[in-house]
Amino acid sequence: MTSILVTGATGTTGSRTAAQLRAAGHPVRAATRNGDPRFDWYDPATHDAALAGVDRVYLVPPPGETDPARIMLPFLDRARAAGVRRAVLLSSSAIPLGGPAVGEVHAALPGLFAEWAVLRPSWFMQNFLRDHAHARSIRATGTLASATGTGRVAFIDADDIAAVAAHALTTAEAPNTDLILTGPQALAFDDIAATLTEVTGRPVTHQHLSHDQLSEHLAAGMPAEFAALLASLDLAIAEGAEDRITPTVHHLTGRPPTDFRTVAVRELAHGDG
Repeated sequence: MTSILVTGATGTTGSRTAAQLRAAGHPVRAATRNGDPRFDWYDPATHDAALAGVDRVYLVPPPGETDPARIMLPFLDRARAAGVRRAVLLSSSAIPLGGPAVGEVHAALPGLFAEWAVLRPSWFMQNFLRDHAHARSIRATGTLASATGTGRVAFIDADDIAAVAAHALTTAEAPNTDLILTGPQALAFDDIAATLTEVTGRPVTHQHLSHDQLSEHLAAGMPAEFAALLASLDLAIAEGAEDRITPTVHHLTGRPPTDFRTVAVRELAHGDG
């Protein structure tokens, strides 16, 4: 039986996708830099072993990479030659077909594989609850800094993204389209702070920054180019780009997406907040 290769298998969506596939009885090869076989996006010598006996792949772009196409497209050429017939790519609702970063990979995917899907989720709820800059800031100082203003986002539970990924990888007919995934409510960062204050019993406030202030703030912990990209995404939120709700999760999984308060209670109960 052929396996499904899950890249980013220790990450937010990769780990959940691998777990959901295994729970449904599908053979999974979890691609990690410390796995067996080892997989590293930046080491082509690890790619053939990871692809052996694989016919479907879940693609999580290398984190923090501003030009993922230069890393991912040679791998995808190799994957097609190795017999992979379906590829499901994790992108973002903020990045359109042919847009910056992973948008270039999105544009190339239909020409490489007859069966494909691009997941374009909104921002992860787990960003406020796990090992992300927002979550660390909330735990350390009780503050949540952004340049989103009063803009709203239909934040999504990573479990719901994984459920759609597992569906797209295993359904008889591939989606062959991009799928914009959202949670059930469009929330401003002020709403997120208020919900976390309620759930944790500790004050959480939203610190409103300008685009330039946020870019400088983020550049303290990452390359300046990537910090500027992230700050520009916040600016798009402030201008209303993410204020939308789609029925895609419910349509593909048969259940509604989970709301933020439920996810916060669930993850904080497991010590993840």
